[in-house]
Amino acid sequence: MNGAVFFLGVNFVVAICFCIVFAVVSTRSRSRVAALWFGAGFGVASLAAVCEIAVAYLPWPRPWAIGAFATVLGGMIFLLFGIGSLYDVRINRRLAGLMFAVSSFGNVFVYDLRPGTPLHAFSYQTPFALVILASAGVVLQALLRSNRQLLIDKVVCALLAVTGVHFIAKAVLAIAVGAGSVATDYIRTDYALISQSLTAVLMVAVGLTLLSVLVLEIMADERSVSESDALSGLANRRGFERRVRSAIATFPNGPHAVVLCDLDRFKTINDTYGHHAGDMVIQSFGTLLSSCAPKEAIVGRMGGEEFSVFLPNTPMDVALMVAQALRGGTMAMSVAGLPPTSRITASFGVANLTSPDALDEMFRQADVALYAAKRAGRNRVHEATSDDGRPRAAHVRPVN
Repeated sequence: MNGAVFFLGVNFVVAICFCIVFAVVSTRSRSRVAALWFGAGFGVASLAAVCEIAVAYLPWPRPWAIGAFATVLGGMIFLLFGIGSLYDVRINRRLAGLMFAVSSFGNVFVYDLRPGTPLHAFSYQTPFALVILASAGVVLQALLRSNRQLLIDKVVCALLAVTGVHFIAKAVLAIAVGAGSVATDYIRTDYALISQSLTAVLMVAVGLTLLSVLVLEIMADERSVSESDALSGLANRRGFERRVRSAIATFPNGPHAVVLCDLDRFKTINDTYGHHAGDMVIQSFGTLLSSCAPKEAIVGRMGGEEFSVFLPNTPMDVALMVAQALRGGTMAMSVAGLPPTSRITASFGVANLTSPDALDEMFRQADVALYAAKRAGRNRVHEATSDDGRPRAAHVRPVN
């Protein structure tokens, strides 16, 4: 067994492994269609290794040679479809299918050209280069429109560009070192050894990089699920605290503020109208907070009927106005399962962050202010003071 046959075998095994792995990943990935296209692409391309060996060792080499070209090109087009699906860029499949048909048909005539000549080398390698460079263009388009800006996406773009250019380099190499006098000589040439080893390296690199994109998506989705409250649709305590610390690390100088919210007499709602009605109140209040809080706010359900709104780069007076707006919106809520005459209210405690290290103290003061609002009659906004720790009511009279 010569070196080229060895690398053909390696390429076949690696491609089949990627085919299986992408099929498995598709069961967990939100980009399921893309993963299936990737798996199909590697599966189809794996057949090229079988065809290349058949060209050298079986009779009737022409059909096998055309098959080797068609399976590689077909696999690459499937990868292009997958990348388009992954990055939400529309691919003209009719145009891609036409290119495949024309290139495969043209390869029937390319087969009769002497290997290693410029016409043969560039006619054979150019379709591969065009498809892979088109894939790089898809990723670049996604990067330019800023719907994806992760480092891994930039790596995918660069790697695909290098892979596309490498096919042109292979054409130049075939002209320089020779690729045999006929197609059956290819597998015994130094060019075949170099070509297949390069293909093995780039195939593994592209496969692992695309797999990394999908795995990172799965990890992000899993983290999102673990940090989300299923009932309200908001962040849970864990997710809320992580996002707040991230925001403070990004803007350490502030000013920052937090609004703690607690639904008034929530137990009475559950006892009177049932837990389903209570769940509807939680959902409605979560929707209110999401829609009425500022765009940059971080909103979470801390547990039970208690919610929290972190306001980055927000001074205290603005935070108080946000709290009052939320209080008014709460009273205007219409909740399915409750009588039209029922009115939901909530109490609010507002505190500011005095220093990046005082996060726990900010929440403690907001909590003190919240329960002061409860004791003062509910449906109120109270501000935590920073001098003696005693809360004082905001300068807006509560609406009864």
